[in-house]
Formats: sequence, structure tokens, C-alpha cells
Amino acid sequence: QVQLVESGGGLVQAGGSLRLSCVVSGGTFSSYAMGWFRQAPGKEREFVAHIAWTAGRSYYGDPVKGRFTISRDNAKNTVYLQMNNLKPEDTAVYYCAADNGPAVVSLAAEYDYWGQGTQVTVSS
Repeated sequence: QVQLVESGGGLVQAGGSLRLSCVVSGGTFSSYAMGWFRQAPGKEREFVAHIAWTAGRSYYGDPVKGRFTISRDNAKNTVYLQMNNLKPEDTAVYYCAADNGPAVVSLAAEYDYWGQGTQVTVSS
């Protein structure tokens, strides 16, 4: 019933910016803790960012800290990932995820709902 749809991926040059969106339907968006993960070919899914279901708390994976910002607009049932100063190593499929209170925000297995992913490719 709960559906997450990501958008905003694409091809960008290193140093550029991109804003990903994830629209959630079929549930009460404001009750979900939201996360962004990414997965590059041959690698495990990697934690990118998390924002709590209540305002305030956010967390970032070390590779993106200082460059990416997660935010949410509960009125639009949407979570965003603002990606600045993109690097080629940021190239991956980015996934939006939701859960009602993951125990460990950086662990993909804690999230119950996932989007289909959106490809982000950063060229040098």
C-alpha cells in the first residue's frame, strides 16, 4: 500500500548540484522516518541520509556530510535530498526509504518501504 517514488536523478558534472525528490503515498507521511541510500554496481547499499518523522533530527553518512542535505515537506508528502559539490564517486542508484522508527537509521534492513531508485551519474 505504501509507495515511494523517487525523481530528480540524472547526469551531472563534478562540482554540480542535483535535487532528488521522493513522494510517498498510501500512508501517513508525517509518521515516517525517511532515509536515502545509494548503491553503486558491485557494492552494498550505502547509507546517505536520514530525517526523523518529527522535525529536527537528521543524520548523514560520512562520504556526503557537508555536501548533501535531507529535508522533508510533510504537506507535500515529500522528502528531498539536495546534493551539492557532486563527485564521481557519488555515482549510484539512489533509493528513498521509509519506516516507522528504525532502530539504526543507517542500516538499510531497518526500513520497510523502498522506492524504485533513481540513477545519479556524476562525470568528471
